[in-house]
Amino acid sequence: MTYELRDHTADVAVEATAPTLSALFAAVADGLTAAGCESVPPDAGERFSLRETAESREALLFDYLDRLIYERDVRLVLPADHECRVIEPEPPTPADGSEPTYAVEASARGVPLDAVVAREVKAVTYSEMALERRDDGWYAYVVFDV
Repeated sequence: MTYELRDHTADVAVEATAPTLSALFAAVADGLTAAGCESVPPDAGERFSLRETAESREALLFDYLDRLIYERDVRLVLPADHECRVIEPEPPTPADGSEPTYAVEASARGVPLDAVVAREVKAVTYSEMALERRDDGWYAYVVFDV
């Protein structure tokens, strides 16, 4: 899995590829970490877990990244070293008309903000967001407001 930071007007974007959807979520989250800090100490911080659900893959990625920003603000840590497991709904979708539910179960190492020189990433945006399956795996492009 790989990610690259891309300049985007006054914002920053993360472009990522990975062989699986779970690895893609982790790669985009790693890109968010890189957007917030040049260098992460390898041993600082403790792991924490989280779970998010949504009605589409795109909404799930948005909600997951938004939750990481929230955790940063509440815990005063920079989430790093992301591990993700994306759970997709079983086909077919329920016959009662309800929307399928996607979920991500994830963990990150919470590096104390006082241990890094952090830049503020204010929010994840839907602006130009892309999340798609490709022949060789998965691709995402996400813009963050800085």
